[in-house]
Amino acid sequence: MGMTIAQKILAAHCEQDTVEPDEIVMAKLDLALGNDVTAPLAIETFRGSGVKKVFDREKIVLVLDHFTPNKDIRSAQQCLVVRNFAKEYDIPHFYDVGDVGIEHVLLPEQGLVLPGDLVIGADSHTCTYGALGAFATGVGSTDLAAAMISGEAWFRVPHSILFRYKGELNSWVSGKDLILFTIGKIGVSGARYCAMEFTGPVIKSLSMDGRFTMANMAIEAGAKTGIFPPDQVTEEYLESRAGRDYTFYFSDPDAEYLDIIDIDVSGIEPVVACPNLPSNVKPVREVRGVTIDQSVIGFCTNGRLEDLRIAAGILKGNKVARHVRTIIFPGSQGVYLQAIREGLIEIFIEAGAAVSTPTCGPCLGGHHGVLAAGERAVATTNRNFVGRMGHPKSEVYLASPAVAAASAVAGELTHPDDI
Repeated sequence: MGMTIAQKILAAHCEQDTVEPDEIVMAKLDLALGNDVTAPLAIETFRGSGVKKVFDREKIVLVLDHFTPNKDIRSAQQCLVVRNFAKEYDIPHFYDVGDVGIEHVLLPEQGLVLPGDLVIGADSHTCTYGALGAFATGVGSTDLAAAMISGEAWFRVPHSILFRYKGELNSWVSGKDLILFTIGKIGVSGARYCAMEFTGPVIKSLSMDGRFTMANMAIEAGAKTGIFPPDQVTEEYLESRAGRDYTFYFSDPDAEYLDIIDIDVSGIEPVVACPNLPSNVKPVREVRGVTIDQSVIGFCTNGRLEDLRIAAGILKGNKVARHVRTIIFPGSQGVYLQAIREGLIEIFIEAGAAVSTPTCGPCLGGHHGVLAAGERAVATTNRNFVGRMGHPKSEVYLASPAVAAASAVAGELTHPDDI
Protein backbone atom coordinates (compact mmCIF):
# COMPACT_ATOMS: atom_id res chain seq x y z
CA MET A 1 0.00 0.00 0.00
CA GLY A 2 1.28 3.47 -0.90
CA MET A 3 1.68 6.47 1.38
CA THR A 4 0.15 9.94 1.55
CA ILE A 5 2.18 13.14 1.57
CA ALA A 6 1.82 13.33 5.34
CA GLN A 7 3.10 9.79 5.81
CA LYS A 8 6.04 10.34 3.46
CA ILE A 9 7.21 13.47 5.28
CA LEU A 10 7.01 11.79 8.68
CA ALA A 11 8.77 8.68 7.36
CA ALA A 12 11.61 10.78 5.94
CA HIS A 13 12.08 12.59 9.24
CA CYS A 14 12.21 9.47 11.38
CA GLU A 15 14.44 7.68 8.85
CA GLN A 16 11.98 4.90 8.08
CA ASP A 17 10.96 3.58 4.70
CA THR A 18 7.29 3.60 5.65
CA VAL A 19 5.00 4.67 8.47
CA GLU A 20 1.42 3.59 9.07
CA PRO A 21 -1.54 5.59 10.43
CA ASP A 22 -1.72 5.44 14.25
CA GLU A 23 1.95 4.44 14.50
CA ILE A 24 3.90 6.43 17.13
CA VAL A 25 7.16 7.87 15.80
CA MET A 26 9.95 10.16 16.95
CA ALA A 27 10.93 12.53 14.18
CA LYS A 28 13.64 15.11 13.61
CA LEU A 29 12.36 18.65 13.14
CA ASP A 30 13.28 21.27 10.58
CA LEU A 31 11.82 24.12 12.64
CA ALA A 32 10.37 24.84 16.09
CA LEU A 33 8.32 28.01 16.59
CA GLY A 34 7.21 29.97 19.64
CA ASN A 35 5.50 33.32 20.17
CA ASP A 36 5.15 35.80 23.03
CA VAL A 37 2.22 33.88 24.55
CA THR A 38 3.60 30.34 24.33
CA ALA A 39 7.39 30.73 24.36
CA PRO A 40 7.75 32.04 27.95
CA LEU A 41 6.43 28.78 29.43
CA ALA A 42 8.63 26.79 27.03
CA ILE A 43 11.63 28.85 28.11
CA GLU A 44 10.82 28.29 31.77
CA THR A 45 10.64 24.53 31.14
CA PHE A 46 13.85 24.66 29.09
CA ARG A 47 15.72 26.40 31.88
CA GLY A 48 14.32 24.03 34.48
CA SER A 49 15.76 21.07 32.58
CA GLY A 50 19.30 22.17 33.27
CA VAL A 51 20.26 22.07 29.59
CA LYS A 52 22.67 24.82 28.62
CA LYS A 53 22.21 25.02 24.86
CA VAL A 54 19.51 24.67 22.22
CA PHE A 55 19.72 21.84 19.71
CA ASP A 56 20.23 24.18 16.75
CA ARG A 57 19.80 27.94 17.04
CA GLU A 58 19.13 28.18 13.27
CA LYS A 59 16.06 25.94 13.60
CA ILE A 60 14.30 27.88 16.36
CA VAL A 61 12.03 30.81 15.49
CA LEU A 62 10.67 33.24 18.07
CA VAL A 63 8.04 35.78 17.01
CA LEU A 64 6.55 38.46 19.25
CA ASP A 65 3.25 39.00 17.49
CA HIS A 66 0.31 38.50 19.86
CA PHE A 67 0.60 41.43 22.28
CA THR A 68 3.09 43.68 20.55
CA PRO A 69 3.63 46.55 20.69
CA ASN A 70 3.19 45.57 24.33
CA LYS A 71 -0.27 46.48 25.56
CA ASP A 72 0.41 46.33 29.32
CA ILE A 73 2.98 45.41 31.95
CA ARG A 74 2.16 41.70 31.85
CA SER A 75 2.65 41.43 28.11
CA ALA A 76 5.84 43.49 28.37
CA GLN A 77 7.20 41.04 30.94
CA GLN A 78 6.33 38.07 28.75
CA CYS A 79 8.07 39.58 25.77
CA LEU A 80 11.10 40.45 27.90
CA VAL A 81 11.49 36.76 28.78
CA VAL A 82 11.63 35.89 25.09
CA ARG A 83 13.89 38.81 24.19
CA ASN A 84 16.39 37.81 26.87
CA PHE A 85 16.36 34.17 25.79
CA ALA A 86 16.85 35.08 22.12
CA LYS A 87 19.80 37.29 23.07
CA GLU A 88 21.37 34.75 25.43
CA TYR A 89 21.21 31.90 22.93
CA ASP A 90 21.90 34.07 19.89
CA ILE A 91 18.72 33.03 18.06
CA PRO A 92 18.99 34.56 14.55
CA HIS A 93 15.32 34.08 13.67
CA PHE A 94 13.94 36.35 16.39
CA TYR A 95 11.34 38.92 15.33
CA ASP A 96 10.30 41.91 17.42
CA VAL A 97 8.62 45.27 16.88
CA GLY A 98 9.84 46.86 13.66
CA ASP A 99 10.63 43.68 11.78
CA VAL A 100 7.93 41.42 13.16
CA GLY A 101 5.02 39.96 11.28
CA ILE A 102 2.17 37.70 12.26
CA GLU A 103 4.06 34.42 12.55
CA HIS A 104 2.11 32.39 10.00
CA VAL A 105 2.48 35.11 7.38
CA LEU A 106 6.07 35.90 8.30
CA LEU A 107 7.71 32.46 8.25
CA PRO A 108 6.73 31.51 4.68
CA GLU A 109 7.49 35.05 3.51
CA GLN A 110 11.00 34.79 4.95
CA GLY A 111 11.58 31.38 3.38
CA LEU A 112 11.94 29.71 6.77
CA VAL A 113 9.45 26.94 5.96
CA LEU A 114 9.83 24.94 2.75
CA PRO A 115 8.15 21.97 1.05
CA GLY A 116 8.83 18.64 2.73
CA ASP A 117 9.68 20.25 6.07
CA LEU A 118 8.48 18.95 9.42
CA VAL A 119 7.54 21.89 11.61
CA ILE A 120 6.01 22.29 15.04
CA GLY A 121 4.87 25.55 16.57
CA ALA A 122 3.43 26.40 19.93
CA ASP A 123 0.43 27.91 18.19
CA SER A 124 -2.50 25.95 16.81
CA HIS A 125 -2.44 27.66 13.42
CA THR A 126 1.04 26.39 12.61
CA CYS A 127 -0.82 24.12 10.17
CA THR A 128 -0.77 27.13 7.80
CA TYR A 129 2.56 25.98 6.36
CA GLY A 130 0.92 22.93 4.84
CA ALA A 131 0.10 25.23 1.94
CA LEU A 132 3.73 24.78 0.90
CA GLY A 133 3.61 20.99 1.05
CA ALA A 134 5.11 20.84 4.54
CA PHE A 135 3.86 18.84 7.53
CA ALA A 136 3.23 21.54 10.12
CA THR A 137 1.24 21.30 13.33
CA GLY A 138 0.64 23.04 16.62
CA VAL A 139 1.93 21.75 19.96
CA GLY A 140 1.95 22.78 23.61
CA SER A 141 4.67 24.88 25.22
CA THR A 142 6.27 21.92 26.99
CA ASP A 143 6.54 20.07 23.66
CA LEU A 144 8.25 23.17 22.27
CA ALA A 145 10.69 23.12 25.19
CA ALA A 146 11.51 19.46 24.49
CA ALA A 147 12.01 20.29 20.82
CA MET A 148 14.36 23.17 21.61
CA ILE A 149 16.44 20.72 23.64
CA SER A 150 16.37 17.64 21.41
CA GLY A 151 15.34 18.77 17.94
CA GLU A 152 12.73 16.03 17.91
CA ALA A 153 9.04 15.54 18.59
CA TRP A 154 6.78 12.52 18.81
CA PHE A 155 3.82 12.05 16.51
CA ARG A 156 0.98 9.64 16.06
CA VAL A 157 0.90 9.26 12.30
CA PRO A 158 -2.45 10.70 11.21
CA HIS A 159 -4.94 9.19 8.83
CA SER A 160 -5.56 11.41 5.81
CA ILE A 161 -8.78 12.69 4.28
CA LEU A 162 -8.64 13.67 0.62
CA PHE A 163 -10.64 16.74 -0.44
CA ARG A 164 -11.07 17.15 -4.19
CA TYR A 165 -12.42 20.49 -5.44
CA LYS A 166 -13.80 20.78 -8.95
CA GLY A 167 -15.98 23.18 -10.93
CA GLU A 168 -15.78 26.91 -11.56
CA LEU A 169 -15.43 29.47 -8.79
CA ASN A 170 -18.17 32.07 -8.67
CA SER A 171 -17.48 35.78 -8.36
CA TRP A 172 -15.94 36.81 -5.03
CA VAL A 173 -15.46 33.21 -3.87
CA SER A 174 -11.99 32.78 -2.33
CA GLY A 175 -9.96 30.29 -0.38
CA LYS A 176 -11.67 31.58 2.77
CA ASP A 177 -15.08 30.69 1.37
CA LEU A 178 -13.85 27.25 0.31
CA ILE A 179 -12.48 26.35 3.73
CA LEU A 180 -15.50 27.76 5.58
CA PHE A 181 -17.81 25.81 3.29
CA THR A 182 -15.74 22.67 3.90
CA ILE A 183 -15.80 23.09 7.68
CA GLY A 184 -19.52 23.71 7.48
CA LYS A 185 -19.87 20.44 5.57
CA ILE A 186 -17.82 18.19 7.88
CA GLY A 187 -18.04 20.03 11.22
CA VAL A 188 -15.43 21.21 13.71
CA SER A 189 -14.43 17.63 14.52
CA GLY A 190 -14.90 16.23 11.03
CA ALA A 191 -11.17 15.80 10.45
CA ARG A 192 -10.11 15.16 14.04
CA TYR A 193 -6.41 14.27 14.19
CA CYS A 194 -6.34 13.73 10.42
CA ALA A 195 -4.31 15.34 7.68
CA MET A 196 -6.62 17.26 5.35
CA GLU A 197 -5.14 16.90 1.87
CA PHE A 198 -6.46 19.53 -0.56
CA THR A 199 -6.43 18.64 -4.25
CA GLY A 200 -8.33 18.99 -7.51
CA PRO A 201 -8.38 21.37 -10.49
CA VAL A 202 -9.71 24.28 -8.40
CA ILE A 203 -6.81 23.93 -5.97
CA LYS A 204 -4.29 23.87 -8.82
CA SER A 205 -5.50 27.29 -9.93
CA LEU A 206 -5.65 28.72 -6.41
CA SER A 207 -3.04 31.31 -5.44
CA MET A 208 -0.55 30.71 -2.63
CA ASP A 209 -2.38 33.30 -0.53
CA GLY A 210 -5.61 31.34 -0.96
CA ARG A 211 -3.84 28.12 -0.06
CA PHE A 212 -2.37 29.61 3.11
CA THR A 213 -5.87 30.66 4.16
CA MET A 214 -7.25 27.17 3.67
CA ALA A 215 -4.38 25.40 5.42
CA ASN A 216 -4.59 27.89 8.29
CA MET A 217 -8.12 26.80 9.15
CA ALA A 218 -7.58 23.04 8.96
CA ILE A 219 -7.33 23.08 12.75
CA GLU A 220 -10.90 24.46 12.89
CA ALA A 221 -12.04 21.09 11.53
CA GLY A 222 -10.00 19.34 14.22
CA ALA A 223 -7.22 18.36 11.81
CA LYS A 224 -3.64 17.63 12.78
CA THR A 225 -2.52 19.45 9.65
CA GLY A 226 -3.74 20.66 6.28
CA ILE A 227 -1.52 19.99 3.29
CA PHE A 228 -1.37 20.84 -0.42
CA PRO A 229 0.55 18.93 -3.09
CA PRO A 230 3.30 21.34 -4.18
CA ASP A 231 3.29 22.46 -7.81
CA GLN A 232 4.37 25.25 -10.15
CA VAL A 233 2.50 27.84 -8.06
CA THR A 234 4.52 26.70 -5.05
CA GLU A 235 7.75 26.80 -7.05
CA GLU A 236 7.12 30.35 -8.21
CA TYR A 237 6.37 31.49 -4.65
CA LEU A 238 9.67 30.01 -3.43
CA GLU A 239 11.81 31.30 -6.26
CA SER A 240 12.93 34.43 -4.42
CA ARG A 241 12.54 33.03 -0.92
CA ALA A 242 14.09 29.60 -0.54
CA GLY A 243 17.63 29.69 0.82
CA ARG A 244 18.10 25.93 1.13
CA ASP A 245 17.12 22.74 -0.63
CA TYR A 246 13.63 21.34 -0.29
CA THR A 247 11.69 18.26 -1.35
CA PHE A 248 8.33 17.90 -3.09
CA TYR A 249 6.34 14.96 -1.75
CA PHE A 250 3.24 13.56 -3.43
CA SER A 251 0.74 10.96 -2.35
CA ASP A 252 1.00 7.60 -4.08
CA PRO A 253 -1.87 6.60 -6.42
CA ASP A 254 -2.65 3.70 -4.11
CA ALA A 255 -2.40 5.69 -0.86
CA GLU A 256 -5.14 4.84 1.59
CA TYR A 257 -7.49 7.57 2.82
CA LEU A 258 -9.88 7.53 5.72
CA ASP A 259 -12.35 9.30 3.42
CA ILE A 260 -12.48 11.02 0.04
CA ILE A 261 -14.73 14.05 -0.21
CA ASP A 262 -15.59 15.65 -3.56
CA ILE A 263 -16.75 19.25 -3.56
CA ASP A 264 -18.22 21.03 -6.59
CA VAL A 265 -17.41 24.69 -6.03
CA SER A 266 -19.85 25.85 -8.71
CA GLY A 267 -22.61 26.02 -6.13
CA ILE A 268 -20.59 27.92 -3.53
CA GLU A 269 -21.15 31.62 -3.02
CA PRO A 270 -19.55 33.98 -0.46
CA VAL A 271 -20.31 32.68 3.01
CA VAL A 272 -19.98 33.64 6.66
CA ALA A 273 -19.52 31.50 9.75
CA CYS A 274 -22.12 32.70 12.24
CA PRO A 275 -21.64 32.65 16.03
CA ASN A 276 -20.32 30.70 17.76
CA LEU A 277 -18.59 28.04 15.65
CA PRO A 278 -16.57 28.09 12.42
CA SER A 279 -18.89 25.33 11.19
CA ASN A 280 -22.06 27.45 11.52
CA VAL A 281 -21.74 28.47 7.89
CA LYS A 282 -24.38 30.23 5.81
CA PRO A 283 -24.37 32.07 2.48
CA VAL A 284 -23.94 35.76 3.23
CA ARG A 285 -27.15 36.51 1.35
CA GLU A 286 -29.08 34.53 3.98
CA VAL A 287 -27.83 36.76 6.81
CA ARG A 288 -27.80 40.02 4.86
CA GLY A 289 -28.95 42.89 7.06
CA VAL A 290 -27.35 41.79 10.34
CA THR A 291 -25.84 45.02 11.66
CA ILE A 292 -22.19 45.15 12.72
CA ASP A 293 -20.15 47.43 14.97
CA GLN A 294 -16.71 46.43 13.75
CA SER A 295 -15.03 45.00 10.66
CA VAL A 296 -11.49 43.66 10.94
CA ILE A 297 -9.45 42.54 7.94
CA GLY A 298 -6.07 40.81 8.04
CA PHE A 299 -4.35 38.46 10.53
CA CYS A 300 -2.69 35.09 9.88
CA THR A 301 -5.72 33.91 7.93
CA ASN A 302 -6.23 36.82 5.53
CA GLY A 303 -3.50 39.40 6.08
CA ARG A 304 -1.58 38.81 2.88
CA LEU A 305 -1.23 41.14 -0.08
CA GLU A 306 -3.95 39.50 -2.16
CA ASP A 307 -6.37 39.93 0.74
CA LEU A 308 -5.59 43.62 1.13
CA ARG A 309 -5.92 44.20 -2.60
CA ILE A 310 -9.39 42.64 -2.58
CA ALA A 311 -10.48 44.76 0.38
CA ALA A 312 -9.05 47.91 -1.19
CA GLY A 313 -10.86 47.20 -4.45
CA ILE A 314 -14.16 47.35 -2.60
CA LEU A 315 -13.31 50.25 -0.29
CA LYS A 316 -11.89 52.48 -3.02
CA GLY A 317 -14.20 55.42 -3.57
CA ASN A 318 -16.42 54.33 -0.68
CA LYS A 319 -16.68 55.24 2.98
CA VAL A 320 -17.14 52.75 5.79
CA ALA A 321 -20.41 53.20 7.65
CA ARG A 322 -20.15 55.81 10.37
CA HIS A 323 -20.97 53.35 13.16
CA VAL A 324 -18.55 50.62 11.96
CA ARG A 325 -15.01 50.64 13.29
CA THR A 326 -12.91 49.21 10.47
CA ILE A 327 -9.38 48.06 11.21
CA ILE A 328 -6.86 46.63 8.75
CA PHE A 329 -4.06 44.34 9.96
CA PRO A 330 -1.33 43.66 7.36
CA GLY A 331 0.26 40.29 8.03
CA SER A 332 3.86 41.48 7.98
CA GLN A 333 6.05 44.52 7.52
CA GLY A 334 6.71 43.33 3.98
CA VAL A 335 3.00 43.18 3.21
CA TYR A 336 2.52 46.58 4.86
CA LEU A 337 5.30 48.17 2.82
CA GLN A 338 4.05 46.78 -0.49
CA ALA A 339 0.52 47.91 0.39
CA ILE A 340 1.92 51.43 0.86
CA ARG A 341 3.72 51.28 -2.48
CA GLU A 342 0.53 50.18 -4.23
CA GLY A 343 -1.56 52.90 -2.61
CA LEU A 344 -3.71 50.45 -0.65
CA ILE A 345 -3.08 52.09 2.70
CA GLU A 346 -4.19 55.44 1.31
CA ILE A 347 -7.40 53.82 0.08
CA PHE A 348 -8.07 52.33 3.52
CA ILE A 349 -7.50 55.60 5.35
CA GLU A 350 -9.55 57.64 2.88
CA ALA A 351 -12.38 55.14 3.33
CA GLY A 352 -12.32 55.79 7.07
CA ALA A 353 -10.47 52.67 8.20
CA ALA A 354 -7.60 52.46 10.66
CA VAL A 355 -4.44 50.55 9.74
CA SER A 356 -2.50 48.71 12.43
CA THR A 357 1.03 47.46 12.72
CA PRO A 358 1.20 43.67 12.12
CA THR A 359 -0.20 41.98 15.23
CA CYS A 360 -2.65 39.26 16.21
CA GLY A 361 -4.41 41.96 18.27
CA PRO A 362 -8.17 41.47 18.45
CA CYS A 363 -8.18 37.98 16.90
CA LEU A 364 -7.70 36.53 20.37
CA GLY A 365 -9.35 39.40 22.23
CA GLY A 366 -5.93 40.87 22.92
CA HIS A 367 -5.83 44.53 21.90
CA HIS A 368 -6.44 46.98 19.04
CA GLY A 369 -10.11 46.09 18.66
CA VAL A 370 -11.55 44.15 21.60
CA LEU A 371 -15.37 43.91 21.57
CA ALA A 372 -17.69 45.10 24.33
CA ALA A 373 -20.84 43.35 25.51
CA GLY A 374 -23.51 43.26 22.82
CA GLU A 375 -21.18 44.29 20.01
CA ARG A 376 -20.95 42.37 16.76
CA ALA A 377 -18.00 42.08 14.37
CA VAL A 378 -17.33 40.63 10.95
CA ALA A 379 -13.74 39.40 10.82
CA THR A 380 -11.35 37.64 8.48
CA THR A 381 -9.99 35.73 11.46
CA ASN A 382 -10.29 31.99 11.98
CA ARG A 383 -12.33 31.55 15.18
CA ASN A 384 -15.60 32.90 16.49
CA PHE A 385 -15.97 31.05 19.78
CA VAL A 386 -17.76 32.71 22.71
CA GLY A 387 -15.57 35.55 23.97
CA ARG A 388 -12.92 35.00 21.31
CA MET A 389 -12.61 38.69 20.41
CA GLY A 390 -13.66 40.19 23.69
CA HIS A 391 -16.74 40.12 25.89
CA PRO A 392 -18.57 36.76 26.14
CA LYS A 393 -21.74 38.55 25.07
CA SER A 394 -20.17 39.84 21.84
CA GLU A 395 -20.53 38.06 18.50
CA VAL A 396 -18.13 37.35 15.64
CA TYR A 397 -18.98 36.44 12.04
CA LEU A 398 -16.09 34.95 10.06
CA ALA A 399 -15.81 36.02 6.44
CA SER A 400 -13.52 36.72 3.51
CA PRO A 401 -11.87 40.13 2.99
CA ALA A 402 -14.43 40.86 0.25
CA VAL A 403 -17.40 40.28 2.55
CA ALA A 404 -15.75 42.08 5.48
CA ALA A 405 -14.99 45.15 3.34
CA ALA A 406 -18.43 45.24 1.74
CA SER A 407 -20.09 44.87 5.14
CA ALA A 408 -17.99 47.70 6.54
CA VAL A 409 -19.37 50.00 3.86
CA ALA A 410 -22.96 48.79 4.20
CA GLY A 411 -22.88 48.79 8.00
CA GLU A 412 -24.36 45.31 7.96
CA LEU A 413 -23.52 41.89 6.59
CA THR A 414 -23.79 42.08 2.84
CA HIS A 415 -22.68 40.45 -0.41
CA PRO A 416 -19.81 42.25 -2.22
CA ASP A 417 -22.04 42.57 -5.30
CA ASP A 418 -24.26 44.92 -3.30
CA ILE A 419 -21.38 47.38 -3.04
